[in-house]
Amino acid sequence: MNTVTATAAAGTRPVRIVYFAWVRERVGLPEETLDIPTDLTTIADLVRWLKARGEGYETAFADETVVRAALDHVHAKPQARLGAAREIAFFPPMTGG
Repeated sequence: MNTVTATAAAGTRPVRIVYFAWVRERVGLPEETLDIPTDLTTIADLVRWLKARGEGYETAFADETVVRAALDHVHAKPQARLGAAREIAFFPPMTGG
């Protein structure tokens, strides 16, 4: 059985998750590759799943309305479908001056 088949059989898929600024500080990692369950369909689902991974994630995503996300370098709303995204980035709101 090859890796793709093994992953599909397990009901997960690998996704690179990148954290920026204070989200990175609270999670404690700049990025990681996680095997996420295939039944996570939206960014909001993924955030809830990440929060269950531990205190750092819970702290980073305590207010789910604050943290922004991008799917494969394209900004996306919490209700956006993950689809086949290979990279998901989380970052705080940006301000201009």
